[in-house]
Amino acid sequence: MQVISERKTAESQIIAKIDFGPRYADPKKGLNTTMPFLNHMIEHVIARGEFNLEVNVELKDFYLFHVVCEDIGITIGKAMKEYVESRLDDGISGYGSAFAIIDEALSQSVISFENRAYLDFYHPEVVIPTQTENTNSEDLRTFFEGFVQGASCTLHLNILKGINGHHIWEAAFRSFGEALSKALSLREWRKGITSGVAGPIKTKISKSDNR
Repeated sequence: MQVISERKTAESQIIAKIDFGPRYADPKKGLNTTMPFLNHMIEHVIARGEFNLEVNVELKDFYLFHVVCEDIGITIGKAMKEYVESRLDDGISGYGSAFAIIDEALSQSVISFENRAYLDFYHPEVVIPTQTENTNSEDLRTFFEGFVQGASCTLHLNILKGINGHHIWEAAFRSFGEALSKALSLREWRKGITSGVAGPIKTKISKSDNR
């Protein structure tokens, strides 16, 4: 199954494709975010999430990477939301949590798809370098802010240990990917059940010719 999401603005055009078929031989080939370090982070999400993901970004004389990171997150998040909602009758879990490490860095992610967009990004005792691999760390946080907006999910991402900036972010994206893998798992018992108890949200919009 494939889900494709597109976000087109005056600044950029972003297309994200999630493919739950067999693993691509070269996952890197489909990653073109215009930001090499972000490509590398998304590689970790693919590896730990155990799904294929392609991202293509076309910029229109616009190179504010803070906005690019947010829009990529939103686009991937929308595709993920569509997939989760399409698999409710198949018993998709909709929630998951995971710890992940690389060397000295340790991160925890907890995610729940409940149509509630909220990010809690917590690193009380870890100093994250302001820049890693020519990328501002605040821009990488923005990716997760965009994702929860697009996916309408709740995500708590706790960076518990870390010294090296590259490792800190790898641990964060690894735990995010592993939590996603659990949230996307299918279980017979959960058929037709959302991750919360409120059930699917249905919105009715009334139209009128009156102005």
